[in-house]
Amino acid sequence: MNPRLRKIALIAHVTCSVGWLGAVAAYTALDVAAVTGEDLATVRGAYIAMDLTVSYVIVPLALAALVTGVVQALGTPWGLFRHYWVLVKLALTVVATLVLQAETRVIDAMAEVAATGADPRALPGTLPHSIGGLVVLLVITILSVVKPPGLTRYGWRRQQEQRRGPRRRAGSAMPDNGPRAPAA
Repeated sequence: MNPRLRKIALIAHVTCSVGWLGAVAAYTALDVAAVTGEDLATVRGAYIAMDLTVSYVIVPLALAALVTGVVQALGTPWGLFRHYWVLVKLALTVVATLVLQAETRVIDAMAEVAATGADPRALPGTLPHSIGGLVVLLVITILSVVKPPGLTRYGWRRQQEQRRGPRRRAGSAMPDNGPRAPAA
């Protein structure tokens, strides 16, 4: 990627990722209100707001963060498979998105119960998932900032190829004219 396109991709990725984190924080506040609330109207409103937040904010931002993250990794020197921290971020993002997709059905069902007139104060809420999601997103954020060292085998091989320069690369027909031991 050229530098301008890389910067645009980075801005898109950071925006989606930070938005996802913020939306999950807001969702967690609604979840706490739903689980601990005493007022029927507040609990009912919290469940309905949770459903809207998941459907129209969190899911789209999660998918956008995943896609822009892959684009960002493939278009930069970090690569998608070169560094362990990138792979861990990818794995955590995929797992968080899959859990979110599954949990969306549960949230929809709870919002339906809350909207029908039944007392939603007996509903279990999704607090363990809310807090877990928040923790996972914070870990992803920390990895993005800290970028702990550690190359994968693929990353190490690529680094060795780059150090060798124009000489023999894996699968190349060019002979390796590297240093040889002097003749005796």
